[in-house]
Amino acid sequence: MAGGHRTADPAEDSFSGVVSLDTVRMAFFLGELNDLDVMAADVGNAYLHAYTKERLYTIAGPEFGELEGRILIIVKALYGLKTSMSRWHEALSDKL
Repeated sequence: MAGGHRTADPAEDSFSGVVSLDTVRMAFFLGELNDLDVMAADVGNAYLHAYTKERLYTIAGPEFGELEGRILIIVKALYGLKTSMSRWHEALSDKL
């Protein structure tokens, strides 16, 4: 999760990619009913493929070695940011 200091969250750029269990069941049902192959995919570290539009700051932790304690600017979408899913959705849409 992202921590540290950041600018205000833009309310118009939030996106939730949660799928209900009923929707998944319906997809499997329709696939079976129409004799279709149902496939799924997962993108590892998906959010890291999208860039942020906001100015986000954090303080470097001990894992950064000599940079520990310095203020860093976050340029990639991270899990835990309010707009990360929206940025990932935009990046995926651009590629597709």
